[in-house]
Amino acid sequence: MKFKIVYDRNDILRVRLGKNAFTPEQGYGLSRLLSEKEGIEAVKVSSVNGGIFLKYTCEKLQVLKYLANIKKSDLFEAEPTPDELSNETDSRYISKIVKKVATRYLCKAFLPLPLHVAKIVYEGLPFMIKGLDSLIHLRLDVDLLDATSVAVTLSQGMFGPAGSIVFLLGLSEILEDYTIEKTKHSLENSLMLNINKVWIKTEEGTEVQIPFSELREGDKVIVRSGIIIPADGTIVEGEAAINEATMTGESLAVHKDYGKKVYAGTIVEDGSIVMNVDELNEKTRINQIIDLIESSDKAKAGIQSKAENLADSIVPWNFAVTLLTYIITRDPIKAIAALTVDYSCSIKLATPISIISAMREASEREIVVKGGRYLEAYATADTIIFDKTGTLTKSQPHVAKYISLGRLTDDEFLRHAACLEEHFPHSVATAIVQKAKELGLEHGEEYHSEVEYVVAHGIATTLFGKRTVLGSRHFVLEDENVEITEEKEQIVKENADKYSIIYFAIDGKLEGIICIDDPPREEAKKVLSQLRYLGIKDIIMLTGDSENAAKTTAELLGLDHYKSQVLPEDKAAIVEEIKAQGKKVIMVGDGINDSPALSAADVSVAMKDSSDLAREVADITLLRPLLDDLVTMRIISQQMIDLINRNYRYILVLNTLFMGLGLTGVITPSLTSILHNGSTLLIGLNSATNKNYPEVNIDDIIDVEV
Repeated sequence: MKFKIVYDRNDILRVRLGKNAFTPEQGYGLSRLLSEKEGIEAVKVSSVNGGIFLKYTCEKLQVLKYLANIKKSDLFEAEPTPDELSNETDSRYISKIVKKVATRYLCKAFLPLPLHVAKIVYEGLPFMIKGLDSLIHLRLDVDLLDATSVAVTLSQGMFGPAGSIVFLLGLSEILEDYTIEKTKHSLENSLMLNINKVWIKTEEGTEVQIPFSELREGDKVIVRSGIIIPADGTIVEGEAAINEATMTGESLAVHKDYGKKVYAGTIVEDGSIVMNVDELNEKTRINQIIDLIESSDKAKAGIQSKAENLADSIVPWNFAVTLLTYIITRDPIKAIAALTVDYSCSIKLATPISIISAMREASEREIVVKGGRYLEAYATADTIIFDKTGTLTKSQPHVAKYISLGRLTDDEFLRHAACLEEHFPHSVATAIVQKAKELGLEHGEEYHSEVEYVVAHGIATTLFGKRTVLGSRHFVLEDENVEITEEKEQIVKENADKYSIIYFAIDGKLEGIICIDDPPREEAKKVLSQLRYLGIKDIIMLTGDSENAAKTTAELLGLDHYKSQVLPEDKAAIVEEIKAQGKKVIMVGDGINDSPALSAADVSVAMKDSSDLAREVADITLLRPLLDDLVTMRIISQQMIDLINRNYRYILVLNTLFMGLGLTGVITPSLTSILHNGSTLLIGLNSATNKNYPEVNIDDIIDVEV
């Protein structure tokens, strides 16, 4: 591939291949191709001039070799990534703004007056058409005011003010379009499962890999450990421990065998199954949840922004002042001053800039926000609802306590349990092994024979020459017929209220229990206190977990209310009930099961490790696995509201002053327009600065008991 180096400094290289070197689609493919090369850190490609930007960590000579070795036949078409779409959006709208500003001032300087007037009329025509539509439908709104301002100033030969009004209205539309498009591309995650190929079992018993798109109902799909289940179906062979946390919220894997239903999006944690495909694509349980989301999202789309409502509410006063001035003075020039000082124009320009600025600040703190109305809702919400597993907790089983019930000491009992569990990498086994490691309980392999793993039940081996088992109550007490005394049963009951119990038995006798919990995140209690300080009045937890697990978490965190064993559909209904009480609700979750509730809330937040569906549905997504960012988001959103309200005050004071000076004849309508437009631009520029969002250390301003 031939290219020209146009920039070369430190670890950055820009080269140009020339126009028509590749299509936009091939450019996306070229970006993928180069990104996969060792030592290439970042790639940006432009099909307009064949430009390639490269940031690298390897030797420059190696980068040049990468480029030189690419052949025309290596180019392939690809879809753009979310980052590429976002960058293209930024570039396109920056170009639009620069072009609009440059065109305005070049035309003012060099275009003959008749042509300049024609240009103003041409650019103002769309706004006058909108105003005419408002007049026909008897709407006294911003569109009508804008159209009247343009039409009246043109009719009076006031081309300077008319041009300024049209310019600012056009600039405002560009910024509004940018906000909408930026919102659309802020989080590009597919609603569907990210599965390309699956293994199926043929009628002859052989295993064949096929594209997911060719999978059909009735096919027998093989799913092994660590693989996502691609469709809803029924197990026809094998057994497995299936992690359904994304569907039910339960942190511990569920044992399933022949005849049991399994669902798309859940994961085989241990074992291997062959499942008959019952439901595909739109018919799956995931897509039934998506239907709930889509119906709820339509209701959201009709909400108007605060800025639009305020701007429309000011319009009648503009018209009233204009009419009153003309009636009293019979001076059309003074009356026009009331139209050229357009409060709504300032509001419409400054507010989108404030929103974009806040979204940028959130992004720099690794928080993705899909739109300004969600920031406003987050700032003013008084109720926050949390899912438990993976949200208030890390969804990582943890050994809360271990109790010897036989001849072994507590530490000896845990040491042997860890020795057995380390052979099998499932979540509970990892927790037990980690606990032993933390306590320095080292173990050897000489005490037990080969370990047998009974899928989703437990472990069996020979320890000290005696049959030893470790696992669930069903496996140890029922399948293995291990005896348990009343005294030991009482100890188990005392702990079963708060924990999941793992049983350890030797030679048919219960030797100990390990109590497993899913503890709250370290920062959870502190974050909840900080949210209360920032105006959240009610904190609620909804979970699919058991009553005991939910109650324990609620007590540890001091929650106001909680509900356990809640189905996905019920979560959404509960959110609607709370909203019906007049409360503004934030919903925080991470799983597919949370998606209907996320959609139903006034504003929703997905955690970093959320399911693809939850991230797509959520209005705000945290890119770090920290609840602290909920507090950061509250502060940024409230700072945005403060900025917008401060802008409203500036706009009210300045424009009222300019209008007063114009109405009394102290200044001409042309000067009134210049002052009005100048202040509008200054307020807009101020809204874009970082100083409106100072870094806040929440611990410095909140003194709470944790």
